[in-house]
Amino acid sequence: MKKDIVIPKVENVHIVAIQEWSDDFQENCWYAYLLNATNETLEMAMIVSRAYGLINGENRNTMQLRHAFAKVEPKSAVKIEFLENNVLQLNNEFMLSYFIGNQMFDKKFMFKVNSINERAQTDLPVIGKRGVMGV
Repeated sequence: MKKDIVIPKVENVHIVAIQEWSDDFQENCWYAYLLNATNETLEMAMIVSRAYGLINGENRNTMQLRHAFAKVEPKSAVKIEFLENNVLQLNNEFMLSYFIGNQMFDKKFMFKVNSINERAQTDLPVIGKRGVMGV
C-alpha cells in the first residue's frame, strides 16, 4: 500500500526572505515570500510557519501562523509575512502544501539561526530581486 503512494518532488517553488523598505517602521525589514518559478498556477497553497530555538540560553518558540492563497500565478511571488528581527535569531520553518491540477505537493523550508542576513542574499529567480532562499 505504501509503495503505491507517489509523493512528487517540489521543484521551482521556494520560500524566500526579501528585505524591503517599510513605511510603518521607517527601515528595511525582512518579509517571507512564496515564490512560484514554475509555468503552472499553484492552487490552494497553505503555509504553516513557526520559529524556535535558543536566545540567551532560553528556549523560545513562536506561535504557529497559518496562511492560505487560493492561487499563486506562474512566475510570481506573494508576500507571506513580516519577519520580526527577534525571530531572525531563531530557526524559521515554513511548511508548504499546494496543488497543481489534482496533484498535491508538500515541502518544509527552513532558515537556520541567523541565516537571514544581507550577506546571504542571492539573485532570486523570476522576480528580479535579491533575497535569501529557504532550504
